[in-house]
Amino acid sequence: MKYDIISGISEKYGAKILYNESIAEFTSFRIGGICDVIVMPNSAECIKELVTECRTNCIKYYILGKCTNVLISDKGLRGVVIVIDGEYSSVRREGDDLICDSGATLAKICGEARKESLSGLEFAYGIPGSAGGALYMNAGAYGGEMKDVVLYCDYLDNDGTVKRMYKDEMGLSYRHSAFTGTDKVILSVCFRLTEGNADNISALMNETMNKRREKQPLEYPSAGSTFKRPEGYFAAKLIEESGLKGYTVGGAQVSEKHCGFVINKGGASYDDVLKITEDIKKKVFADSGVMLEREILIVE
Repeated sequence: MKYDIISGISEKYGAKILYNESIAEFTSFRIGGICDVIVMPNSAECIKELVTECRTNCIKYYILGKCTNVLISDKGLRGVVIVIDGEYSSVRREGDDLICDSGATLAKICGEARKESLSGLEFAYGIPGSAGGALYMNAGAYGGEMKDVVLYCDYLDNDGTVKRMYKDEMGLSYRHSAFTGTDKVILSVCFRLTEGNADNISALMNETMNKRREKQPLEYPSAGSTFKRPEGYFAAKLIEESGLKGYTVGGAQVSEKHCGFVINKGGASYDDVLKITEDIKKKVFADSGVMLEREILIVE
């Protein structure tokens, strides 16, 4: 079999492996087709060996996290899909730092920070996704970004070696990092936090979550904010001013609650979401002269 070597590595480490399964259930959009192989590694060593063997044997592979910011083709993905999620998700404290496996969710990390009375990650409470994915795109909300709290990360370089990169090397900017668009694989992230008051930390996290529930369509599958914020503007405001609130293509809809979100109202396809985002871009550009850029990553 073409993927015998991948099966062997998964068995060696006790990692979960699936054949000919839909990726949709792994994604926050609930969109995506059948994939050849989906592996959920449970250690950095497992990730390294999987990636190295794929590269050595010219096997196409994809690295995904919690899949909260991606749109995956309904045709599925050929090759090996490495999903770094809850199987590789430990979080531990060292002084005022939290050392997190790249698959640890921000919810878990924020929960640990609250338990340990460590402040700095309050803004991230409720952001879906994992430590690796959040650093990859320098995720942020409510005035905070990953660049405000990350100290360093360990990653698998293109040559197969594990290296450490510190914040000042990461090129962190709006929804971008030195990892964006590269083959480097983030293995762990260290967040430098500060000692705080547990009650105050908890209150700020709860306030952040309440804002999300009030303003965002969390009741529907989506990939979060669909478009990046254009300089000097707000994407949601531009979309609403173009009369696109509630605009629907198939099962995809511009949220009536927050126009910055395209939601899966029910049975939305990959093509539905691509079409609605292109329609939005064209209409907003025609009305305002501003060309929106998708924040969600297209994987096909």
